[in-house]
Amino acid sequence: MVLNFENTAKAFALKSDIELKKAYWLFRVIGQPRLARWGSWLTKKMLDWHIPVEGIIKNTVFRQFCGGVSEEDCRLVIENLQSKNVFSVLDYSVEGKADESAFDEALDRISSVLINASITSAIPFGVFKPTGLGAIELFELKSQGVQLTAAQEQAWHRIVHRFDRLCGLAAEHSLPVLIDAEESWMQDSADQLILDMMRKYNRDRIIVYQTIQAYRWDRKQYATTLCETGRLDGFKIGVKLVRGAYMEKENQRALDLGVKSPICPNKKATDDNFDDIAQYLVSQIDVCSVFLGTHNEESTLMVARLMDQKGIDKTDSRIWFAQLYGMSDHISFNLSDLGYRVAKYLPFGPVREVMPYLMRRAAENTSVAGQTSRELSLLQKELNRRKL
Repeated sequence: MVLNFENTAKAFALKSDIELKKAYWLFRVIGQPRLARWGSWLTKKMLDWHIPVEGIIKNTVFRQFCGGVSEEDCRLVIENLQSKNVFSVLDYSVEGKADESAFDEALDRISSVLINASITSAIPFGVFKPTGLGAIELFELKSQGVQLTAAQEQAWHRIVHRFDRLCGLAAEHSLPVLIDAEESWMQDSADQLILDMMRKYNRDRIIVYQTIQAYRWDRKQYATTLCETGRLDGFKIGVKLVRGAYMEKENQRALDLGVKSPICPNKKATDDNFDDIAQYLVSQIDVCSVFLGTHNEESTLMVARLMDQKGIDKTDSRIWFAQLYGMSDHISFNLSDLGYRVAKYLPFGPVREVMPYLMRRAAENTSVAGQTSRELSLLQKELNRRKL
């Protein structure tokens, strides 16, 4: 069978007519930048003012992009996805915490998620975010090479301990773990810490996955250096490749500081960089495993063709395709129908605590040209098909 993404019956097989219509109208709103920004601002204010809107949020944007408020709440979604050969990556998506007790709480919560994930075939990866385990200011200071105070050094050692505990737990339970990338001004210290974890835990198998954001123009060289380092030092490389999630913030900061932006100048340059890095990583498959987080049809087809050319089986566990829950179902389910390894990033957490993630998700959708209109056209196509 030829891979294409036009079969909406397969793409939306898990959605009822009502769910399709809700998704359609939600993307209609997200597709209007001013309305989306105003809605995000108003929602934040209402939550700050303790206006009881959590029920409305839960039944609209939260239900579209999140699996539930808890692991147990996600179970039905996970089972439904697995019935279509789509796996889940449970992401505890609580953001914006900034104190040690919150970091310790996140450590315990993510540890629990990793342990539970290891006993089910439906969840092949764990995941965590660096700034979920420590203050972004510390990552930034370390990235700049600033001398830390004694108190800051102690806090940094706690971050290293949390990283090591999660990666060690993942290794103990044979569950690979994806470590997210964040803003460029804190990323160098996170990169070094993740490299240390790879050296320690990726000797015999790949446990730790680094995230490379292809909208950064310097990442092809970084990917090359990473693989060469692994070969030289005798450890394997895990890479989650994405386009990136902080474009507007990165460009604005560069503008404010009067420096060159770390972001590619336009979407085409980002797409080309993503494809270039993807091709390189697939060519290094003997030492590198790749988790491709992409909503781009051309990039997905390119990697699928490359796998075929190189004789890499669709079910090879060294290459995964992934999309965010609630988006690009036409890619996820048409890929899984042909037997490729496919996963959905499934965020979860209390509605109020997950709002920063959801607001970022809405902002990203409005900033990516064509993403929302493509979602809308496919949803409309399936609604029309069902009417007929």
